[in-house]
Amino acid sequence: MEQTSTKPENVMRQVRIHKVVVNIGVGRSGDALEKAKEVVEQLVGQTPSARNSKHTLRDFGIRKGEPIGVMATLRGSLATDKLKILLQTKDNILPMSSFDQHGNCSFGIKEHIEIPGTKYDPELGIFGLNVSTVLDRAGYRIGRKKRGRASVGHNHRVNREDAILFFKENLNVEVQ
Repeated sequence: MEQTSTKPENVMRQVRIHKVVVNIGVGRSGDALEKAKEVVEQLVGQTPSARNSKHTLRDFGIRKGEPIGVMATLRGSLATDKLKILLQTKDNILPMSSFDQHGNCSFGIKEHIEIPGTKYDPELGIFGLNVSTVLDRAGYRIGRKKRGRASVGHNHRVNREDAILFFKENLNVEVQ
């Protein structure tokens, strides 16, 4: 008698998208920062937050604490949907250097008007943006929570190979 048992994959080992961060660094406050806020709001559909300067740079006229960039964090299904659209800008091809040792992926887009479905608005201008994706597995919260915190085991962490495999299988991305 032959027994065939198909062992289901462990759901705790499945890699998932924790968050996608869309960031525009303007380098100065004022009108340009407000335009960048509008661009991010149009792209992701939620209100972005301002990012402040950490240091004073006299050569560039930047003071510490002055807002110089905007960013928005996407989570859940919205993050996956927007990431697929943003990857189309790169023709679903990413270099190996976009992935770090902790399973994160980052890439840049030179002009936001390259994104499918985005129209050029002469009042806003053209901005470049950075997209960062953080991948994790179920159980990662144990390292972030306040009570009962514990470290995430080395075998459970997402590494570069896991991230590349996730992008290839789930997002149809070719890694070169």
